[in-house]
Amino acid sequence: MTSDRIRKFFVLFFVCGFFLYLFGPLIIMGLTAFNSSAFPRVAPWECFTVEWFDVLSNDTRLLTGLRNSFLIGFGVVLFAVPLGLAGALMLTQVRERVRPWYYTIVISPILVPGVVLGISTLLFWDRIGVMFGASRDSLFYNGFFLTIIGQSTFIAAYTMLVFISRLQRFDSAQEEAALDLGATHVQTFRKILLPFLKPAIASAAVLAFLASFENYNTTVFTAISTSTLTTVLASKVRYGIDPSISALAVSIVVLTVLGAAIHEVFKRREEAEARQAGLVAAGVMERKSTQKQWFLEPALIMILLVFIAGLGTAFFAGTMGVEECKVAVREQKRIETQKRIEELQQRQQAERAAQQAAEEARRVERSQRTGTENFNSIFSSDNLQPQAGDTAPATPQSERAGTENFNSIFDTQNLQQQSGQQEEAPARTGTENFNSIFDTQNLQQQSGQSEGQSGGQSGQ
Repeated sequence: MTSDRIRKFFVLFFVCGFFLYLFGPLIIMGLTAFNSSAFPRVAPWECFTVEWFDVLSNDTRLLTGLRNSFLIGFGVVLFAVPLGLAGALMLTQVRERVRPWYYTIVISPILVPGVVLGISTLLFWDRIGVMFGASRDSLFYNGFFLTIIGQSTFIAAYTMLVFISRLQRFDSAQEEAALDLGATHVQTFRKILLPFLKPAIASAAVLAFLASFENYNTTVFTAISTSTLTTVLASKVRYGIDPSISALAVSIVVLTVLGAAIHEVFKRREEAEARQAGLVAAGVMERKSTQKQWFLEPALIMILLVFIAGLGTAFFAGTMGVEECKVAVREQKRIETQKRIEELQQRQQAERAAQQAAEEARRVERSQRTGTENFNSIFSSDNLQPQAGDTAPATPQSERAGTENFNSIFDTQNLQQQSGQQEEAPARTGTENFNSIFDTQNLQQQSGQSEGQSGGQSGQ
């Protein structure tokens, strides 16, 4: 393989990857519009249907936002294109020293965030309305008016750049010649400059409309109670979307491509006619009456065929076998769900059986431990009884030292027997008159002794 082929291969690979990166999301989104799944997805594929286009046609909130976006877009075009044209013409008239400063000032709205523009527009017109004492139903608080004004502040700068690029190729000598021949400034602008700026005006109008149609940051603050397509889509994404959004995107893409193809066909046709007119004027050839009609253009024919084929396929897919496919898909989902439930139940039963087996094994292990064969529980009353297999008999209670006269620790005769032993014990000094520590006569005897001792001391 030569180096030239390797280079071509890498160039082709890069170009294919680049276009796949650009159009891949659009292709995937287009496929989700024809899947019967309730959530936009390609896999797993369920049924080929066009029901989401019907859902889109019945979504009044989304269609209202789409209509408002078109109205606001046309308003922005009518407001921003003249502002951009005026700014571009003014740039060509100011002095060379002032031109950089002027250019920086008129371009600066592009650099300001859309959120700042939206909030500032809302606050500015609110103060104006308060100054004039306007009510809440006036123009100063109208969502359409505020949105058009807020978007035009930076979209006008975009259109101005388009006009500046076009005016750089304009020969001002044509205007000077027209003025020398007696034309007014209005006539010069309408007859000479405006036809020259016609392509730039169309480009600026398309750019302004698209920039307004997809704007969200500024619109979300200036729209107030007015809903546009972008705000409705944002709310749907926040609370959950369905493939009707994909159906809307497919419709917009198809209409855009079809409009671009028709525009390209007419443009080529005009160029061919202009070229032929130039050749006829130069006497090179005669004007031919037989020209290719616009509907015979190969590009337009191919686009129309693909479009018709897509509509036909979608129509037949939406009317043939869709309900049967949905029933089959639901049955398959039910079977899969039942299968997962059974697997879960089996897994739970296996876990419970394993736990029971482990508990039984631990119980058997505890019963086989040395010295615990006859112990059922730590609180069992049988544990104190003599155990079978003891090597030495337990010592009788009566033979234990110091317990000969005690039948039980709770026997009432223990004190009586003990009192008899205490009488045989030698008398303790100072306790001759004390029968018991709780005897009530102890205090009387003690008081008599105290009086006798005190009398003797006084006699002495």
